[in-house]
Amino acid sequence: MAMAVGVTEEGEPYSEINTTPLIDVMLVLLIMLIITIPPQTHAVKLDSPRPDPNAIPPENPVEPIAIQVDFDGTFYWNGNAVDRATMEQYMIREAALAEQPEIHIRPHKLAKYREVAAVMASAQRLGLRKIGIIGGTN
Repeated sequence: MAMAVGVTEEGEPYSEINTTPLIDVMLVLLIMLIITIPPQTHAVKLDSPRPDPNAIPPENPVEPIAIQVDFDGTFYWNGNAVDRATMEQYMIREAALAEQPEIHIRPHKLAKYREVAAVMASAQRLGLRKIGIIGGTN
């Protein structure tokens, strides 16, 4: 390590440590540490249920209901444009069934979160239990 030794204008001696080599050594150590750290893998381990080969599929499966939320706040019930009150009437009717259908909510990628959350809240409030969000539409 180098030191600068000299005299100030007032005649007092001074000494300063040259910190450049110290910083260089620290940077080299930092780079070595970064290289030797193992890469982090961000994986979630899930145990999926195994399919039962002896399971018998239902004879008349319940068709899921597709609710689309458009970018302008328009709701579509299985492809038909409906207002919110009509959609809630449909939800009440479906919630009363013995075997409830799945509700697949398909929001447009520009749809407001408020509209999608309102559909989910209405479905839950009215008694529908099988609610899922399907990837956004263009």
